[in-house]
Amino acid sequence: MKPLTAEWVAKAEGDFATMERESRARKNPNYDAICFHAEQCAEKYLKARLCDDGIDFPKTHDLIVLLELALKTEAAWEIFRKDLAILTEYSVSFRYPGEMADLESAGLARKLCKSFRRAVRNALGLSKNG
Repeated sequence: MKPLTAEWVAKAEGDFATMERESRARKNPNYDAICFHAEQCAEKYLKARLCDDGIDFPKTHDLIVLLELALKTEAAWEIFRKDLAILTEYSVSFRYPGEMADLESAGLARKLCKSFRRAVRNALGLSKNG
């Protein structure tokens, strides 16, 4: 694994840990933060995979843009298109006034993130649990 790939993985794991901690909060859980960090984890794992493959990518938070690039070497990841579109939307819609995440949306974001994280970690030859 390239050193920069390892840095992207470490950043992704930081977001994953934050998402998991907030998911366990019993008092005043921040559902917006769960959704945001789920997207950030997936984004950074996509960038890790692209980096490891030597594929340049733009500065973007759009997971579908990044997925399109990753499909060059990970064609099977097409199955994640809908999930990544949801995560992209969640990260934007819940960061600003007007919409608030709820337990259901936070649970879905967490589930989608965990599923994609497993796939990327597998592709990078990392343990599933980290």
